[in-house]
Amino acid sequence: MIIAIIQIILSVVIVVLILLQERSAGMSGLLGGGDAGYYQARRGVERAIFYATIVLSIAFVALAIYQLYAQAH
Repeated sequence: MIIAIIQIILSVVIVVLILLQERSAGMSGLLGGGDAGYYQARRGVERAIFYATIVLSIAFVALAIYQLYAQAH
């Protein structure tokens, strides 16, 4: 039960972090247009948000696998 609550919290935080990332904003980036060859290094808060998204996503997947394993045994 507690794992499910943690997963819900993690999923909400991950969604918020993804929405905070400003890469390819707008429909042109979604459809492949826009700044095709443009690259900018992540700095400061943007880098922290990026790495936090990765870490929390790994934690979410790990909890999901653990929950499946715990239910099987």
